[in-house]
Amino acid sequence: MLRQYKLKDYDFRLVFYVVALSIIGILVIGSANASVQSKQILGLILGVIVMVAVSLMDYEFLLRFSWIFYILNIVLLTLVLILGDHAKGATRWVEIAGIRFQPSELGKILLILFFAAYFTKYQDKVNRPKILILTFLLAGVPLALIKEEPDLSTTIVTALIFLVLLFMAGLSYKIIATVLAILLPSATIFIALILQPNQKILRGYQYNRIMAWLQPEKYADDAYQQQNSIMAIGSGQLLGKGLYNTDINSVKNGNFISEPQTDFIFAVVGEEMGFIGSIVIIILFLLITLECIIIAKKAKDLSGCLICCGVAALIGFQSFVNICVVTGMMPNTGLPLPFVSYGLTSLVSSFIGIGLVLNVGLQPRKYGTGDIGNEYRSDST
Repeated sequence: MLRQYKLKDYDFRLVFYVVALSIIGILVIGSANASVQSKQILGLILGVIVMVAVSLMDYEFLLRFSWIFYILNIVLLTLVLILGDHAKGATRWVEIAGIRFQPSELGKILLILFFAAYFTKYQDKVNRPKILILTFLLAGVPLALIKEEPDLSTTIVTALIFLVLLFMAGLSYKIIATVLAILLPSATIFIALILQPNQKILRGYQYNRIMAWLQPEKYADDAYQQQNSIMAIGSGQLLGKGLYNTDINSVKNGNFISEPQTDFIFAVVGEEMGFIGSIVIIILFLLITLECIIIAKKAKDLSGCLICCGVAALIGFQSFVNICVVTGMMPNTGLPLPFVSYGLTSLVSSFIGIGLVLNVGLQPRKYGTGDIGNEYRSDST
């Protein structure tokens, strides 16, 4: 389980990026809602400890328990639907032994581990119809459970992570082209259907959020949060109004954004740290994602590459979607901003993912640097 590693192989750059981002998050959370700042500090300490511990665990050893991780994920997601706490029209939290957490956040990491082992086992058979059908069935079960909470945004991000793993495992370009040829017109039809007033595909609040994004003046009640977020970011201008400010004209201080310390934390960043602070956070996300990809390129095997690509996809997609929502580029969703938003489950789960990437980095290939596209992908049908 534990191996002898070389300190020179430990990626301290990646550690610096995630810790720096988390510290910025703590400062902004303290400004948004001081009452929860101490919990986020505790989450950072716990997250760093867990990250270091996981980074010293041989990922090959952990992958031996991939089916246990998969079953655990299904059990936890099922418990949410049976025993979970219902709030704001959704059931996403469950309490076990006095610990309240969100299984879908941990579930992303568990799925990355499972499919890293699964695709490694079936690397030469990934394009066979039987294996593809089994693969989508295995992915479909947790995705369906997350959607039933309901949590469509997390379902979409988790599905994107799965698709990245499938592509990196060697999905044939012919299959990809065929699927795209079917999906593009299907997506057009789907969008046309869900925009109908009496549609039955989306839940009421999901439909309202999409329409509030498209027609904010007509759906003012549902567009309220997002429009105020855009206003807050714009008011920060270049340098922002400053953290912990008491400006009465502040959107945050006027409580025009409900629970700004969670999904809309980037609005507080834009208002109080300005364009410069916002760009710093975006650059840190970009650096974290790129660092994961760099480690993936040096991974000694496909499973290590998939773990890194999965975590890169998680951080990249989730931060992209969150920032797009807060800036009005996408309909409102319920995704936290990794390492920045308040939430111990999200924070610790993200640190677990980084710990796995660090362990892959501690076991680099002994030959060359290779190329991630040519080294592991196989396009044979």
